[in-house]
Amino acid sequence: MATLQAATTSTGAIVSDPQAVRELCETYCFGTLNWEVTEEGDLTIWGHDDFEVYETRENGLPDYEGGIVTYEFLQALADYLEADEELDIQTAGFTKCRFPVLAKRYVVRDGEVLHADLSSPEPITE
Repeated sequence: MATLQAATTSTGAIVSDPQAVRELCETYCFGTLNWEVTEEGDLTIWGHDDFEVYETRENGLPDYEGGIVTYEFLQALADYLEADEELDIQTAGFTKCRFPVLAKRYVVRDGEVLHADLSSPEPITE
């Protein structure tokens, strides 16, 4: 069995209410990923894991039964980004055979969330 190794990183984005964004992030579970909101309101997310967000149970563990709520979290976060700010979160992963098996990107800007991933190959037409 191949072990997936993934890394996630984000650009920084300025949020309008740092304390509210901290509270929002604390209600969700990011696995082993890290997040930080500075006093100036700069939000970043990073770590060695896939970017998947779950709600947090009372005991602090992820609610796997509730399913992945990444889009829900990002939609809530979009309301806090300052005008003209963009949060770009990218994840790339591979197995021990070094073949990329995971690549995805979320971009949060202007109140919307955009998503891209590895999709099926399309023929190139000239």
